[in-house]
Amino acid sequence: MDAFYASVELLRYPQLKGLPVVIGGGRRTVDDALRLAGSALIDGEPTERPLSKIPVADFPRLKDYTGRGVITTATYAARQFGVGSAMGLMKAAKLCPQAILLPVDFTEIRKYSRAVKDIILDIAPLMEDRGIDEVFIDFTEVPGGQREGGRVLARLMQKTIFEQTGLTCSVGVAPNKLIAKMASEFNKPNGIAIVFEDDLESKIWPLACRKINGIGPKADEKLKALGIETIGQLAEHDLQWLIDHFGQKTGAWMFDAAHGIDARPIVLESEPVSISRETSFERDLHAVRDKAELGAIFTRLCEQVASDLQRKGYVGKTIGIKLRYDDFKSVTRDHTLDHYTDDAHTLRQIAGQCLKRVPLTQRLRLLGVRVGSLAKAGNSDVYEPNKALAPELPALTAIDSVVFTDQLF
Repeated sequence: MDAFYASVELLRYPQLKGLPVVIGGGRRTVDDALRLAGSALIDGEPTERPLSKIPVADFPRLKDYTGRGVITTATYAARQFGVGSAMGLMKAAKLCPQAILLPVDFTEIRKYSRAVKDIILDIAPLMEDRGIDEVFIDFTEVPGGQREGGRVLARLMQKTIFEQTGLTCSVGVAPNKLIAKMASEFNKPNGIAIVFEDDLESKIWPLACRKINGIGPKADEKLKALGIETIGQLAEHDLQWLIDHFGQKTGAWMFDAAHGIDARPIVLESEPVSISRETSFERDLHAVRDKAELGAIFTRLCEQVASDLQRKGYVGKTIGIKLRYDDFKSVTRDHTLDHYTDDAHTLRQIAGQCLKRVPLTQRLRLLGVRVGSLAKAGNSDVYEPNKALAPELPALTAIDSVVFTDQLF
């Protein structure tokens, strides 16, 4: 999907099309404020304005943002200023202060994500779900899937998705997942790119190594230090050389990737490895001086994870925490129970015990809770103890306190 989060917002606010818009930051309260701001009074009461009729001048601007939120996505108009996903909003404000800032509406995002995937499944039933806004599709046996190298079917998908949702997507068609992923970025937005096996040298090798999904900043930095900047330069090195410099597994994978080799099949069903929630704070919080605020956040995260588990039909037995300090260093701790659970009180209790095992003298900028070792709820092989049989896990108050050394939250 093309700038998916931002594109969903533009369906709500069509007056913002073509303007630099950034999605990220706080919680979803902006709609009600925009409806009432500047509205006329009738019998002394403000009247709500249709969202599509709100003047552009009334929208919040990136230049006025204060905090440490990050960008989820940005419209292509905003990206022209160097603004992009995962960038801090304060940094983005220096690059594009005039950009409009809107928060994420996860409910709306999930609704459109399901709608798009249902459309795709109606056309091509072999689909691998890669997250909220990306899928892999096997065209091989789909009627018309081979016409014009897959372009006809790609056009049909784009047309149907746009007609039914108003959203655009870009499609990359190639012999395997590795190249198809790269090709999907070639002609954004609303583009189609076809890469045949014989196109490797002309279309793939001139690209930067970072264009290979799986080569991150550290690997790219090491490659550049070795004089390798393009995929073609990577392909010039033999297998043993890459193994010597990057290890057996990574070196072999890099060799295959540089030569366009990827044997991974389409995965039609997959189980989540873990379910987690985390939040970054608008300001650094201290375990003692901000214990009430931290305690409330901690409890809410546990409740949200429990709700996610129950909604998705899973239980888990490994409960963990994640902390990020004010110096950006992170630490994790976890504990594995002898039974499965999806109970918020249990998660809060065990996650609190994990807190006892980490130093809390520094201020915190992020807190997270995670549940792993998942199993399907209701499975006959999964024992889910009755809460009444677990007196060692007492009910917790809205803001419970966990003792670690002589600090509390």
